[in-house]
Amino acid sequence: MSAVPSLRHLLLLRPRLRFFALSTSSSPFLSYAPSHHFSPSSLRVLSSSSSPTLTQEEADEVVGKGSSLIDVNPPRGTRDFPPDDMRLRNWLFQNFREVSRILSFEEVDFPVLESEALFIRKAGEEITQQLYNFEDKGGRRVVLRPEITPSLARLVIKQGKSVSLPLKWFTIGQCWRYERMTRGRRREHYQWNMDIFGVSKVRGEAELIQAIVLLFERLGINSSDVGIRVSSRKVLQAVLQMYAIPENLFTQVCVIVDKLGKITREEIEKELLSLGVSIQAVNGIIEVLSLKSLSKLEEVLGSEEEAVSELKKLFSLAESYGYADWICFDASVVRGLAYYTGIVFEAFDREGKLRAICGGGRYDRLLSTFGSEDIPACGFGFGDAVIVELLKDKGLLPDLAHRVDDIVFPLDEVLDGTASRIASSLRKKGRSVDLVEDKRLKWVFKHAERIGASRLILVGNSEWERGAVRVKNLSTREEFEVKIDELV
Repeated sequence: MSAVPSLRHLLLLRPRLRFFALSTSSSPFLSYAPSHHFSPSSLRVLSSSSSPTLTQEEADEVVGKGSSLIDVNPPRGTRDFPPDDMRLRNWLFQNFREVSRILSFEEVDFPVLESEALFIRKAGEEITQQLYNFEDKGGRRVVLRPEITPSLARLVIKQGKSVSLPLKWFTIGQCWRYERMTRGRRREHYQWNMDIFGVSKVRGEAELIQAIVLLFERLGINSSDVGIRVSSRKVLQAVLQMYAIPENLFTQVCVIVDKLGKITREEIEKELLSLGVSIQAVNGIIEVLSLKSLSKLEEVLGSEEEAVSELKKLFSLAESYGYADWICFDASVVRGLAYYTGIVFEAFDREGKLRAICGGGRYDRLLSTFGSEDIPACGFGFGDAVIVELLKDKGLLPDLAHRVDDIVFPLDEVLDGTASRIASSLRKKGRSVDLVEDKRLKWVFKHAERIGASRLILVGNSEWERGAVRVKNLSTREEFEVKIDELV
């Protein structure tokens, strides 16, 4: 049987196509048929056991009929990463990893596909309405993870007593949420998580905030560009106790008041009243959550209140770490996820153009929601999208042009093997080498300039007879002959 046309050929066809599996004796091949009902989003490959098939002759006939180009854009809310974007992503991830290393964190990873039960909670969180969830072919309910912390908790439970506390783990993983897109908000993003298990004191949060500050400083961002709002879930808990609001309403109240600044006060009041919270309590909650001064909070709750003492300790540690100018108290910060139990924080751009850059806090009771024994824990998530927007605004994106050490170019086809040996030798020494052939020398020089090559190594007959090559330093424009065994 002759080969089915390549993907390149398929992209050039004109009528819209529907894809089928072309049966062979051993495995299905990709084949196609014209369809008036085809949409690019439904492009798929079907197994030979469950799909109609075409003969090779029918396939060849279709190819000859012309077709329109398929939709080459990725699904809405997702991204491709061509080389320029991939270099930026790798650069950012390298900074994530270096900060994590500096703070002695170890890297872990988890599957993007998780059990749906890991993320379904009954607190009315927005995230539970944004899941990419479905039933797999085995009848199991699964989800593309919307966040990373539950996966981390699952691994901690799985490891059990085989690991000693405290655990200091980080990961960089992709997350999926079907949500309304705005600047810096997509339906998929990569997220840097740092989490500490087994530290009950505020020292844990202080370490995490230093990691965030160190990352900002490495990227050229300072405290006049970005701040970190800090509060505690225990502030809201204390207010609810003041008004005798049942404890079982706490997480639902948190989810609602997290919308402060995103929806109107009247809408907040309406949602709280619908829970059965009295108007007096609603006014008290909103009044306390509008506080921006820790001393004012102390006046309301008293100095003995746990939320106050922990926040004062954190601000004291911030002075010791040297990042006090980065953080500020803001009682309205509660974070939208139900599992937070103590101090919470989020970084923001001071010009107010972007959504939160990152956020996190303490979640001491997460493991018990999965049927395990609780371990004190805290962590944060730092997405890749908003920080890149901020770097663009500040003119801080680095120059990450493609760079190559050497271009090796044989001037005669008979020297192709020799050029291959030279390229291989240089690569084994750690140099990046682009081996070029079947091009004009003028094109090679332009190519060298385009990829920022340091040297051009010309393999010519006369030099080769002398056991040498011609080397051109592309920055100084110097040109000289070098013996093969001296080429480094």
